[in-house]
Amino acid sequence: MKEQWMNDLKTIVNPDDIKIDEPLNKYTMTKLGGNADLLVMPSTEEEAAEVVKYAHQHDVPLFLLGNGSNMVIRDGGLRGIVLNLSKLDEIRIEGTTVYAQAGALIIDVSRAAAAQSLSGLEFSCGIPGSVGGAMAMNAGAYGGEINDVIVSCKIMTPTGDILNLTKEQLELGYRQSIIAKKGYYALSSIFELKKGDQATIDETIADLTYKRESKQPLEYPSAGSVFKRPPGHFAGKLIQDSGLQGKGIGGAEVSTKHAGFIINKGNATATDYIETIRMVQRTVKEKFNIDLETEVKIVGEDVK
Repeated sequence: MKEQWMNDLKTIVNPDDIKIDEPLNKYTMTKLGGNADLLVMPSTEEEAAEVVKYAHQHDVPLFLLGNGSNMVIRDGGLRGIVLNLSKLDEIRIEGTTVYAQAGALIIDVSRAAAAQSLSGLEFSCGIPGSVGGAMAMNAGAYGGEINDVIVSCKIMTPTGDILNLTKEQLELGYRQSIIAKKGYYALSSIFELKKGDQATIDETIADLTYKRESKQPLEYPSAGSVFKRPPGHFAGKLIQDSGLQGKGIGGAEVSTKHAGFIINKGNATATDYIETIRMVQRTVKEKFNIDLETEVKIVGEDVK
């Protein structure tokens, strides 16, 4: 079937942008994950829509892989078509309005805005995901979130239809959106920022970058902050107070630098990483009777 899908999709996407049995650990921030049956990297939004329509019409499983920064792909990989929009990375600024395609990194959008003395996206200067991923989870940090600056988002439905959704229609909440709820695929976003003082913007970004680099284990592969913030608590503090820093399964370990992160020390498997997440959840539940909910998505199949 993989060969048939590949031959069919060659009529839609450049054949060089279709890879069969592609290792997904090259595309995730954890450096973990098995193979994709087919990895497809369209060059235009129209191509992306046609790939989605093909998958829907032929009942082929379809998974959208962004920057791979907020997920763990199991060791058995992903079946069907894995759609990667990293080539849709245009960033355009007109006045105080910023247009960014889903494959652009939100860090790059933040930097481009700052270079034009535009304020509002400073909070995202350290978020390692794509615009599409940031939209799907209403990404936020340091008191700011996508909801503060978004105007509208162009999305694809699971059947390949393209819609423009307003801020209100996006139903943005804490780490959630209608994009995630309905299984939509973000294609591009429009943000409205404000003219700011260049020195203040630069100072804010420098300060937030320092905080991130000094407190987060960026020297190791990881999925970022693993758990959502429980009401009235901080996940990292609960994990730290449970004595879990430096502990883990196999090559995965709760970071000694920031307890909210689980790192790949270099030889971890996705199974190690997931088992470490479960171990943390069990321990915090036993000690504090608090359920830690994962912020990262765990997808794919185990090795058979």
